[in-house]
Amino acid sequence: MWLSRFPLTVLGLAAQVPLEQPANVSHSAMVSTNDFSFKADAGIFTPKELVELTRPGTGLANAPGDLVLVPVSKYSLEEKKNHKSIFIAPVESSVQPLQVPLTNGGEAFWLDARTIAHAVEEGEDKDKSTSIYALSVKFETESSSTLSVPDSPVLIGKFPTSTATNFKYSVNAGTLVFSDLVHADGDLTAVKKNDEAWENRGDTAFVYDDTYERHWDAWVGPKRSSLFAVKLWQSPDKKWSLGQNFINILNGTDHYCPVEPFGGTDDFDVSETQVVYTAKDPALPAAWHTKQNVYIVDISGENKPTELTSGVHGATRSPVFSVQGDKAAWLQLDKDGAEADRAKIVIYDLKKNIKYTLTQHWDRSPDSLAFSPDGKALYFTAGDLARIKIFVLPLPSTPESSTADPDFPPEYQNPVELTSSGAAAGIQPLPNGRLVFTRSSLTTPNDVYVLRGLDSLSKPQVDQLTRFSADALEGKSLDAGEDFWFEGAEGNQVQGWIVKPPGFKKGEVKKWPVVMLIHGGPQGAWEDQWSTRWNPNIFAQQGYVTIAMNPTGSTTFGQDFTDAISENWGGRPFEDMQKGWKHVLKTYPEIDPDRAVAAGASWGGYAINWIQGHPEFGFGFKALVCHDGVFSAMYSGYATDELFFFNQEWGGRPWESKAKAVLEKYDPTNFVHKWSTPMLVIHGSKDYRLPETDGIGAFHALQERGIPSRLVIFPDENHWVMNHQNSIKWHYEVFRWFNKHLNEKE
Repeated sequence: MWLSRFPLTVLGLAAQVPLEQPANVSHSAMVSTNDFSFKADAGIFTPKELVELTRPGTGLANAPGDLVLVPVSKYSLEEKKNHKSIFIAPVESSVQPLQVPLTNGGEAFWLDARTIAHAVEEGEDKDKSTSIYALSVKFETESSSTLSVPDSPVLIGKFPTSTATNFKYSVNAGTLVFSDLVHADGDLTAVKKNDEAWENRGDTAFVYDDTYERHWDAWVGPKRSSLFAVKLWQSPDKKWSLGQNFINILNGTDHYCPVEPFGGTDDFDVSETQVVYTAKDPALPAAWHTKQNVYIVDISGENKPTELTSGVHGATRSPVFSVQGDKAAWLQLDKDGAEADRAKIVIYDLKKNIKYTLTQHWDRSPDSLAFSPDGKALYFTAGDLARIKIFVLPLPSTPESSTADPDFPPEYQNPVELTSSGAAAGIQPLPNGRLVFTRSSLTTPNDVYVLRGLDSLSKPQVDQLTRFSADALEGKSLDAGEDFWFEGAEGNQVQGWIVKPPGFKKGEVKKWPVVMLIHGGPQGAWEDQWSTRWNPNIFAQQGYVTIAMNPTGSTTFGQDFTDAISENWGGRPFEDMQKGWKHVLKTYPEIDPDRAVAAGASWGGYAINWIQGHPEFGFGFKALVCHDGVFSAMYSGYATDELFFFNQEWGGRPWESKAKAVLEKYDPTNFVHKWSTPMLVIHGSKDYRLPETDGIGAFHALQERGIPSRLVIFPDENHWVMNHQNSIKWHYEVFRWFNKHLNEKE
């Protein structure tokens, strides 16, 4: 999915003066400008405040379910530093969460009910390694509740490298499973020696005989990710110890886990005796296949892995064990090459060696899975109508034989919705009918919640455990967003969000400028979810009525709606957006259609380029912003890292007749002769999903056509803008561009 080394400086690009320069082309972009300021007062939530706002991660409960730890980071623009910490929050007490600073960052996880492990990189240069510490937590509730970390962290042991990560601890096995990067020999203890040999090889060449040669934002080097197991135990005198025999449980398999570039702890799970994991099918070229298999292996690494999947299928993800270790579950897509196909839940009964599909007829795609403590139900998150909700299904008795379409009664086929708003993640069932989860929304970043009463017949109760951003957002008047629905292409009902600026009042005709945001993917959605990069409320807080539609191709509205964009990028979605735009202008007369702008990234950037070439759509935008967008779709078919995506979306490889016909119809470069709207182009030099030449090419087209345009290149960013200071610059350039072309006072 287009989610959104040769660094190119703006100066280097601008210095190449064309022989015939259009009279209205300015080279002011060569230097920084300070001719614009964000709207800011006590009641406005600014881009600077967005960047400095606390960023909580996902909560992780201990085994008894009375404490949750949450990783948190907070950036300081003044110090130009990211401060990291963990918060420990009680689940059944009103005691305030306890903050524990992590000066050097690192990862934290539970070893037992009152001990947190902290893994952190230490040392200098070649002597760097990962150390693991034990942090004791004191929590008493008998009389007056108290929560503290009374002692200093105690060193448990060290790993051979500085790149150990993704830790999962099996208490009963006394074994820690983690991932790390190793060379072809698979030996963790030889990594530093092999690294030195690679660095001193005498040249700087990377040589490839197959894909991937580069992926997401990095050239693929000699190391790949694997899973390791090492003993970690507590002695009778309460001292923790780390073994030194690091077993590569995937050695000799050609399996790589977690799956790059975004895989993590959700790519594997551990039980007392086994590890279940997902990995790319080693027999298939990785860049034009999505097929991943699920395997199970002894936690000791004594035997070779056994494949649990079989037959024809696509990607798999989120493998999990039941608490009892007798069942495994994972998400599986039917189509190889289609990463946005519907994900279905597969259950594997490990004792009976029988596999069956649980959600064959449910028209939604689950995101993550967790068995109930008694193993009788499965909880999962799934996108539904622009929200990410929590659902539950009781588990039926295992069928007599493996089947992809079992005949179960309705109660085993119709998931029950447990939450209805926001975006839920990190579900973790707890004892006594409870479930901890993390949730964000359009108005707030992550907080941790608990669902209670799951073992009763009444509706579960939701209680909020943390309020990380409440103080910082108090009085900012962030808008919760309002759904609107309209009839789109082929009579489909299409949803969108309107997010209103502070001071918006009904009946003030043509008062407010408007921005239309277009999401990426294209198989994605604007959801009731917080974002640090494309945040609808940031646009609203700067004075724009913000429209974010979910046209054809969007997820959470059924698989047919998602699939309908393939081979139709420039068709149905734009019929939807045209109809939605007319609906919005008719329904909200407060919008001034003469002060309209639009912005999009990735597929949304394609949409901006497509709108440029189709003035007959009638949007009337005065300015556009294209971030890491598709300019030449044909070029993308050759240059993108994940070739399977183009092949699926455009009907084949770019030289094949079907794809060539679709390209002829929907490639933005075929309509550059109709471009006329002022446009800001932004691109990251380390974007290998859509290489920077797409952005540069669009900018050159704009310049040669004499259209007001500006190019912003981030040499150190990928498909996203992740650096905090770069985020401020991104927002500055976007709002300056809109302001300039709406003729508002700068």
